[in-house]
Amino acid sequence: MSLLLDVRDLSISYHSAGRITEAVRGVSFTLERGEILAIVGESGSGKTTVASSLLGLLPASAKISSGQLHVAGQDVTHASEKSKRQLRGRVIGLVPQDPMVSLNPTLSIGKQIGESLALAHGSRYPALDADVLELLGQVGLDNPLLRARQYPHELSGGMRQRVLIAIALAGNPQLIIADEPTSALDVTVQKRILDHLEQLVKARGISLLIITHDLGVAADRADRVLVMKSGELVEQGPAAEVLQAPQHPYTQALLAAAPAFSGTQVKAPIAPNGQPLLRFVDVSKSFALPRHSGPAQSFQALQGLNLELYAGQTLAIVGESGSGKSTSLRIALGLEQPSSGEVAFAGQRLNGLSWKAFRPLRQRIQLVQQNPFAALDPRLSIYESVIEPLVSFARLKGRALEQAAQELMEQVQLPVSFLDRLPHELSGGQRQRVAIARALALKPDVLLLDEPVSALDVTVQGQILDLLAHLQEQLGIAYVLVSHDLAVVARLAHQVLVLRNGQVLEHGSATQVLHHPQHPYTRELLGAIPGRRVELPNLKPVPWLAVAC
Repeated sequence: MSLLLDVRDLSISYHSAGRITEAVRGVSFTLERGEILAIVGESGSGKTTVASSLLGLLPASAKISSGQLHVAGQDVTHASEKSKRQLRGRVIGLVPQDPMVSLNPTLSIGKQIGESLALAHGSRYPALDADVLELLGQVGLDNPLLRARQYPHELSGGMRQRVLIAIALAGNPQLIIADEPTSALDVTVQKRILDHLEQLVKARGISLLIITHDLGVAADRADRVLVMKSGELVEQGPAAEVLQAPQHPYTQALLAAAPAFSGTQVKAPIAPNGQPLLRFVDVSKSFALPRHSGPAQSFQALQGLNLELYAGQTLAIVGESGSGKSTSLRIALGLEQPSSGEVAFAGQRLNGLSWKAFRPLRQRIQLVQQNPFAALDPRLSIYESVIEPLVSFARLKGRALEQAAQELMEQVQLPVSFLDRLPHELSGGQRQRVAIARALALKPDVLLLDEPVSALDVTVQGQILDLLAHLQEQLGIAYVLVSHDLAVVARLAHQVLVLRNGQVLEHGSATQVLHHPQHPYTRELLGAIPGRRVELPNLKPVPWLAVAC
């Protein structure tokens, strides 16, 4: 049989506290052997619920209310747990989303892969150790013998994701389900992981089901695409057909919102006005490494960084993990002292300032963090979170605080009624708007944006980026935007600084860097943006995407 999956009119509901929530309604699709299928949709669309049903991993509160699931010719709709275990690993392998959560921090990499091999082949088969090393080599990890002895925290994010792929391959499955396999990774690492998955599919003749909210990934990798919204399948077909001529308004909205497809023109440079708000002069930073034996060693996080940020400008600092982006923000916030060089804010030298001396300046430079789920205290109401900076600096009291909170909510385009809610009652995009409102409370001159949209769905990304652009135009505020995604950078940046291993490889206007990149690494970053393989004639052209073809 060439048909590996056959899902017919599947409906799944969740039962909790006497309430029934329909998560999936009437979904039907098939998957051929050797085919790559992408299920695309935002959070809450039901795509992960569908994947969980295929794996037999639905929670106890979920029930398949109608429809049928056939995997490799076997009806697993209401199969026993024993039957489902026979499928997991041997027929279907899973590559989960977050490698830090999915790997056991107390076990070596080799032992974790060995566990999967033992489950698939029995614990006493003689080739277990050799197969562990072979799998590590197959997923592209160098020095498999060393990697097998290491622990998850000793590997990079891309390496950890490759370990998860090795675990998924251990049972020699016919299908791999990859659930947002690269959402937490840098864009260049993402490309390498997806390239490798695609090669494995071709080499082994297995099928791949990719769960993603990124239409660029689907455009590049999938033979066919399914688009889900609110538990329903709204569109499906060959990837090129669905993405070149989307029929459903929701698919059209997803394409319009995706940074790589949005047709955004690169912003023109803004002429410097007055003295720079933030200035780095030949800033370097090194960290001492733990000393085991021999002479003390250090790690050079930044080397000779120079930058100037003026009012109303957005400076984007671009690079992979470990490039020095976050270290730069920590130095600007006074959380780290530079090893050499000078840092100044509005003409005032920051080097060597005590916490007390730096505190007044913190009112003028604020941070919006990467993860809106972790940025807000879950015990505080939205009102308490938003007014926290005003209370901390004793700026307002009583009725004035309530008025300020309402104005801030209006600024970030949220209903005032949300002030009474707790963070868990809001979506990811709404929480990020609250984090922006809190950062604006003190009317700062500079906002430091640390990957502000990387944890969000693509349509929500577009909304947050539009909001930030509107606020800059309205308030004249300056941004330092840290990102690994040049498609996001193009929406906001006036100037771009490219970092790698702490060194500046390229620095100039957004037009110059994105249209005419000089350094091969910048061209590599541009070339790694998902969505490059399929031309989309119905959308506006994105000129800066052409440079890295």
